[in-house]
Amino acid sequence: MVKVAANRRIKLTVQNLDGTPEEFESHALRREKLIPGGATAVIYIGPLKPGRYEFMGEFNPATAKGVVVAE
Repeated sequence: MVKVAANRRIKLTVQNLDGTPEEFESHALRREKLIPGGATAVIYIGPLKPGRYEFMGEFNPATAKGVVVAE
């Protein structure tokens, strides 16, 4: 879980520690980004209304998942 301030634009840094590519995907955040193996990506989100916004790794949705909570 990542907690962020509501009503502000956020810079989210995502590291893919695996050796294979992964796709950051969130319908709630309306973001999708391919991240090569071993790479880091920056994803800008928001401003977000207070709430929970789920995200996942599209290639490994059972294990690569989380939530952004805007407060």
